[in-house]
Amino acid sequence: MEIKKIRIEVPDGINLICGHAHFIKTAEDLYEALINSSAQIAFGVAFCEASSACLVRSEGNDPDLTEMAEKYALEVGAGHFFVAFIKNAFPINVLGALRACPEVVNIYCATANPVEILIVEDTQGRGVIGVIDGYAPKGIEDEKARKERYDFLRKIGYKL
Repeated sequence: MEIKKIRIEVPDGINLICGHAHFIKTAEDLYEALINSSAQIAFGVAFCEASSACLVRSEGNDPDLTEMAEKYALEVGAGHFFVAFIKNAFPINVLGALRACPEVVNIYCATANPVEILIVEDTQGRGVIGVIDGYAPKGIEDEKARKERYDFLRKIGYKL
């Protein structure tokens, strides 16, 4: 077995959600979950089929985000892995709908940070063994940083 990592650079203004699902209709069901979550959302989603034709299946309402999802899904290449890129929405707006999707087994991360997908590969195929989401902490929040957090959440409308 060999352990590898695939780096995903998330462009500004975009968020990434990736996880594990289990059935050929995953791409279509994730499309429905995302489109029903927000009227303004733009997205692309891709899913690695793990049997039969073993194709990357994709859907989306934004061709660039769909192409990006296809590219990274193929690069990760792990059975039943899915990746979605979204803009004009935050993961908090869609995670409930994605978790409610019958095919979704696990969500590995939801972020705007750079991500490294850790995979193990053997003669049968590949599997995701974890993710590195962003960077390690540099310290503990002080009062100034706490105020900045409070102010930011109110600026973007998530707190009163």
